[in-house]
Amino acid sequence: MTTVSMTVNGKAVSGDVEDRTLLVDFIRVNLGLTGTHVGCDTSQCGACVVHVDGKAIKACTMLAVRAEGSEITTIEGLAKDGELHPMQAAFKENHGLQCGFCTPGMIMAATEFVERYKVSGIELDEAAIRKELEGNICRCTGYHNIVRSIEDAASKM
Repeated sequence: MTTVSMTVNGKAVSGDVEDRTLLVDFIRVNLGLTGTHVGCDTSQCGACVVHVDGKAIKACTMLAVRAEGSEITTIEGLAKDGELHPMQAAFKENHGLQCGFCTPGMIMAATEFVERYKVSGIELDEAAIRKELEGNICRCTGYHNIVRSIEDAASKM
């Protein structure tokens, strides 16, 4: 067993894990934060996306021990003072979800790439959004409302 320490959603946490424990399992099992989903076990679906030191990472591809000392943000950490993050609010307002299983990963991926585009000054259009979402699978929708939600949120972020 190895003790890992990191900051998750602004709170210092630590726990004992086997060296093979995935970050997604540490988040869900050790910390009880179940908004980060495990959808495919093969890194294909994107339901497990979290931010590690500001970058969108599939938490099923990273060992918890590799996150030692990192700053992790999960879907539970986006809302501040009871206010939904603009991306969360946009998904709600624009019906960007159906069953909701993929939604946390979609939102986490989208918040990171919207910020990345804003910093770089590159225009974020529908084609760019669809390209950025290639690592996130939704089995319920045609992505139309997801893309609209991200466009809406990008205008407010």
